Amino acid sequence: MYSSERKSFIRFLIIYLGSTFVLFFVALVIFYHYQKNQIITHQMQTLEIKSQYIKSHLRILHETYDSVLIYPVVEGLDSGIYTLEKQYIVGTFDKPVSFETFMRHDSKHLLHVSKIEPYYLGGAYLVIRKPIDYSPLETLQYNSTLFMLIAGAFFIALGIYLGRLFIAPMREYIKTMKDFIQDTTHELNTPISVILANIEMLETFGKCNTHKEFERIQIASKTLSILYDDLTYLNLNHHYYRTIQSVDLSELLRSRCLYFDAMIQDKMIDVTLLITPDSRVDMDARDAMRLMDNLISNAIKYNKPKGALMIELTHEHLIVEDGGIGIEQTKIDQIFNRFTRLSSSQGGFGIGLSIVRQIIVHYGFVLSIDSKLHKGTKVMVRWSKQ
Repeated sequence: MYSSERKSFIRFLIIYLGSTFVLFFVALVIFYHYQKNQIITHQMQTLEIKSQYIKSHLRILHETYDSVLIYPVVEGLDSGIYTLEKQYIVGTFDKPVSFETFMRHDSKHLLHVSKIEPYYLGGAYLVIRKPIDYSPLETLQYNSTLFMLIAGAFFIALGIYLGRLFIAPMREYIKTMKDFIQDTTHELNTPISVILANIEMLETFGKCNTHKEFERIQIASKTLSILYDDLTYLNLNHHYYRTIQSVDLSELLRSRCLYFDAMIQDKMIDVTLLITPDSRVDMDARDAMRLMDNLISNAIKYNKPKGALMIELTHEHLIVEDGGIGIEQTKIDQIFNRFTRLSSSQGGFGIGLSIVRQIIVHYGFVLSIDSKLHKGTKVMVRWSKQ
C-alpha cells in the first residue's frame, strides 16, 4: 500500500469509526438509562403493591384492635407509620428513623411514601424502604458492554472493508499512472536511443552509405510523433473545435500508408491496398487521420515479421486486416479500455483503440472486430449503421 493510500485509509477509518462510535455510544447511553429507569420503575411498582398490602393489614388491625398489636412484616423491605406531625409510631425499622431522613437522597434504597386514609392506628403516612436490587442493572451493564464490544468489532471490520473499497479507485488510478509513467519512459526512450545512436554513426562514418541510418531515424521520429499525437488527442479531443467537411479518404489513406512505409519495410510486411477512388465521409480531417493511423499502426505493431497486411477502403467501410498475433475472444471487449495492453512485449500505451472508439462513438460509425489467436485480426469501420 502506497503512503498516500495509507494516509487516506487511516483518515477514512478515523472519520468513519470516530463518528460511528460516538453516535453508537450516545445511543447506547440513552438506551442504558432508559432500561435502568424501566428497572427502577418496575421495582417502585413492586413497592406500591407492597404498600397496598401493608395498608390492608393496618386496616384489619385497626378494626380488630385488641391488647395484642402485631405489625405486618414483609420480607426484604422495611416500613413504618408516622403521625400527621411526621412522628414515628411503629414499624419494622431496626431503630426509629425520622421522617426527614427519608427525604434526603439515598442512592442505595428505594423509598415509597403514601398517605393513610383514614388514619389507621393513628398513622397518617406509610413509609416503605427497600434496598435497590442491582442484579438486573449489573446484567444490563454486562449485556451493554458485551454488545458494544461485538458491535465495535463489527464496525471495525466494516470500516476496514469500506475503507478498502474507498481507496480502491485511488489504488487503481495510482497503479495506472505508475504503469503509464513507466511505459512512457520506455516508449520515448526507445526511439530517442535509436535517433541518437544513428546520428552518432553518421558522425563517425559520415562517408558510408547513410540510407539505412536515415531510415531508422525516420522510423524513430515518426514513432515519437505518433506517441505525441495520441497523447495530445487524449488530453484535448474534448476541447478542440472540429471542422466537419467532406474528407477524401482515398487520398488520405494513400498518404498515411506512405507515412508508415518505413515501418512496413522494417518488418518486411506484404501490404495489399484496395482503395475505391473518391471515397468521402463527412468528418473532421484530423479525426479521420487519427482513426487510420491507429488502425494501421496497430496492424503493423502486432503483425508478424514478413506478415501480411490488407487495407480496403470503399464508400461504405474501411477494413484493416493483419496476419499477426490475434486476440482472444474473451478479451476483445477489453482492448478498447484506456491503457489496456494485451501483450506487454509490444510497444505503445494501450490508448490507440481507445481513441478509435471515441471517434467511432462521436460520429456514429459502426466498429466490428474479428480476430483469431495466432492468425490475425480484422477490423471493420462502417460509415453508417445500414
